[in-house]
Amino acid sequence: MKIYSSSVAPNPRRVRIFLAEKGIQVPFDDVDITKAVNRQPEFRRNINPLGEVPVLELDDGTHIAESVAICRYFEESHPHPPLFGTGAVERAVVEMWNRRMEFHLLLPVAQTFRNTSDFFKGRIPQVAEYGEVCRNAAEKSYEWMNEELAGRRFIAGDRFTIADITALCAVDFGRVSKIRIKPEHRNLARWREEVSSRPSAKA
Repeated sequence: MKIYSSSVAPNPRRVRIFLAEKGIQVPFDDVDITKAVNRQPEFRRNINPLGEVPVLELDDGTHIAESVAICRYFEESHPHPPLFGTGAVERAVVEMWNRRMEFHLLLPVAQTFRNTSDFFKGRIPQVAEYGEVCRNAAEKSYEWMNEELAGRRFIAGDRFTIADITALCAVDFGRVSKIRIKPEHRNLARWREEVSSRPSAKA
């Protein structure tokens, strides 16, 4: 078993933090995405046809891509501590908030980077105006999250979950595109300080 990963991308970091919270040791095979190794025909043919990381490779040769799918595999095989919640209601609430963090935070942050960064210049079609639309959407999500966190400790409630992992990776990656927590976002800043202080955040 091993995980094809990248030390610089936010989605592989989500998996690393998740595994660190679980106390699970899995070998990582770092894929050089700066040289587009993940886009090469061999990687697409043998590991992931979409040319993305992370990818979990099981001992029987099965490949599981997509960050949340990988995390769910380890949640099932190592249920404690529960990072997807326990019971029908809590699991649904955690799923709801994790999806919100993906769609309303991580996605606009990532699309800002994809459409405005020199890293992708010449690699993919870029639309700078769309990148700025995404930046504005991400900043509005920061305001919304700041309001939500006025009433609870973590993203989905009183327990640290995968929703916090997704949000932390998004907020930290946002700084690359100069999307930052503002001084008036006191609740969001308090949350980030707490989750960043967890040992898993350094994974």
